[in-house]
Amino acid sequence: MTKPTIVQSTSDPLADQPFEIVERKGLGHPDTICDAVMEQVAVELAQAYLKMCGRVLHFNADKGLLVAGQVDCRPGGGHVIAPMRLVMGDRATFEWRKKLVPVNEIAERVASTWFRRHLPHVDPLKHLMCQVELKPASAELQSVSERRGGPVANDTSAAVGYAPFTPTERLVFHVEQFLNSPSFKKAFPATGQDVKVLGVRTGGEVTLTVAMPLLASAIRTEAQYFVRKAEVLKALQSFVKKKVGPKLSVEVTLNALDRRGAGVEGMYLSLLGTSAEAGDSGEVGRGNRVCGVISLRRPASAEAAAGKNPVSHVGKIYSVLAQVLAEDIHKKVQGLHDVTVWITSQIGKPISSPQVVVVEVTLARGATVAVVRPQIQREVRLAFAHMKPFCKALIQGLYAIC
Repeated sequence: MTKPTIVQSTSDPLADQPFEIVERKGLGHPDTICDAVMEQVAVELAQAYLKMCGRVLHFNADKGLLVAGQVDCRPGGGHVIAPMRLVMGDRATFEWRKKLVPVNEIAERVASTWFRRHLPHVDPLKHLMCQVELKPASAELQSVSERRGGPVANDTSAAVGYAPFTPTERLVFHVEQFLNSPSFKKAFPATGQDVKVLGVRTGGEVTLTVAMPLLASAIRTEAQYFVRKAEVLKALQSFVKKKVGPKLSVEVTLNALDRRGAGVEGMYLSLLGTSAEAGDSGEVGRGNRVCGVISLRRPASAEAAAGKNPVSHVGKIYSVLAQVLAEDIHKKVQGLHDVTVWITSQIGKPISSPQVVVVEVTLARGATVAVVRPQIQREVRLAFAHMKPFCKALIQGLYAIC
């Protein structure tokens, strides 16, 4: 492969810059649902192809749309008027050497299992309709996985990853993880899974705006809603206080749209724990980046990774690899504040031979590019030399995508 280009950043580390804007969409957010379900469809399809055909055949299950349903939601409960609709689409191989692959059945089973496992208040048999729109691909693209020498890039694409998280990015990530953790849900069973966290840092001050519904079945009155909300906010503020360092002061707001005295219009209530029940639709690619947050001051990959083919689609492979590589370089190479890795592909070229790899580094005091270059080049060479086991790990779903 071509030697990676190592460049020194001309900017200060993001944590030292005047402001940041960072978002994380939680487990029950409609966009995260789409990413997570379609990624699991990709994992199951890849493993089915391996079992039946001995190789991962051509597919991409990266087009997903969750159409919001309709509910009657009020203090004390309610009912579902119209179910959510999950449209799962793009391309797949349905037949190989006279063997039929049950693509539609796999997609529907995966979706139902995911909802049942992760959204405990959703009954997929009653509250969800699946519309599978996976279709056969063109002959040329199907041949991508069949070429001698192993799979080649099925697209010309670009990806980027970075490390480490800033304190603000880390805080936003951990707040959502905390609010959707089993221990928190056990302590506060009246909370739903549709958590969204937006962190805005100006200088050393961070404002966290958090949205998380309370379950209508657990809230009988407006007064009870605001009592429960205050309890949740107190626990959240305590968690944040333990997480932030001395350089940051944090203000936390929970469910900012609430209004006392406005009845159901002034409370963030949910019947099923997700706004997809009625309030908001979702789409693959609108959720968290591969790193786990949406950080607006950072560069972003050109592709959504979720649902793509793990052995031939560079939009997935390089997006995950760029992030993993950035983290590895920062961890293993001394003298680096920040690391950003860009990887581009050219359609038809081997996955292990990218068109360009660029590593941009922000150096610590006393470090030089000349000193760190050989170590960085070694990490890049090792990553691409181990492309097969890396793709195998993607097939098994071992890397978090959202």
